[in-house]
Amino acid sequence: MSWLLLIAAGLVEVAWSQSIKPTAGFTRLLPTLLCFALAAVAVYLLSLAMKGLPVGTAYAVFTGIGAIGAITLGVIVHKDPLTPGRVAALALIVAGVALSRAVTPDS
Repeated sequence: MSWLLLIAAGLVEVAWSQSIKPTAGFTRLLPTLLCFALAAVAVYLLSLAMKGLPVGTAYAVFTGIGAIGAITLGVIVHKDPLTPGRVAALALIVAGVALSRAVTPDS
């Protein structure tokens, strides 16, 4: 269950990362409220996941999922460039997340 909560937290973090730009520097009320709500939900889910997972593993996987999602959506939605270096970075993050899962006992 902790891993499912962690994945959910990471996915909410991806949504949160995409909600920042529409706030226009936190000058638009509704986008800003959505941004803050998504951040709070992501951290809350992360805190629940940390009840059954080591803090370091949980946080590393959480930020890894966020980075993978943010880069992927940046390429797909915002037409950010996909360079060989970015592909290599993504591959290393995915490998790190997978390795963290493989070596951390279930709880």
